[in-house]
Amino acid sequence: MNRIAQVIDQFGRSVLRGVEEMGSMLLLLISAIGWMVRPPLKLRLIFKQMEFVGVKSIFVVLLTGTFTGMVMALQGYYGFRMFSAESLVGSTVALGMTRELGPVLTSLMVTARAGSAMAAELGTMRVTEQIDALYVMAANPVKHLIVPRIVATVLMLPLLTVVSDFMGIIGGYFVGVPLLGINEGAFVKNITKYVDLSDIYNGLTKAAVFGLILALVGCYKGFNTKGGAEGVGRATTEAVVLASISILISDYFLTAIMF
Repeated sequence: MNRIAQVIDQFGRSVLRGVEEMGSMLLLLISAIGWMVRPPLKLRLIFKQMEFVGVKSIFVVLLTGTFTGMVMALQGYYGFRMFSAESLVGSTVALGMTRELGPVLTSLMVTARAGSAMAAELGTMRVTEQIDALYVMAANPVKHLIVPRIVATVLMLPLLTVVSDFMGIIGGYFVGVPLLGINEGAFVKNITKYVDLSDIYNGLTKAAVFGLILALVGCYKGFNTKGGAEGVGRATTEAVVLASISILISDYFLTAIMF
């Protein structure tokens, strides 16, 4: 019985820690929104973060989108060939990229590259007392450090998703038409027939939400780092894991609501 009680106690403590952390992140988001609408807007810091999150992530997004579309076309072709429906490969790739794989994979890649860097950078600033120095100078760290990162990530994730969607469709085209011999006209016609603007808009909305999640988690973990260099590494790992899991969970609920 003592063992069972210990397990229940540990489970309850874990649940309470999780709820407390979610509440702290929500308070940080509310604080960031409050400072976001309060002038002056730090445009220089926002543009700097937009370059870091967006421009420097283009290469990995290009590769991810292109090869995802190529794999989808290859796998879809062998499945549709059993029903003599190879012409549907194009629309399947386009729908898969715009609705799901484009925003999700782009967000996961940006989480691994930029989200981890946010947590590491802010964590280093915390353990070296640079954040405390901002308080001493009467400069609010949330406005100077967190707001630019959240704004930049929310703005850049949809744009990166557009790049990923486009390259995924192009990759699927080059695998489907020249390599597998699918009729070019049918490939393109089915894309325009079955893919609506709402599919694209909903995918971009997802990307913006995922951008908010990864930036918030990365900033929260870095901002609340403890324990020196070891704590920075732990915060970075936790930020990537928690943001990735949160993106996948929220993707299900967003899909259920939008589609």
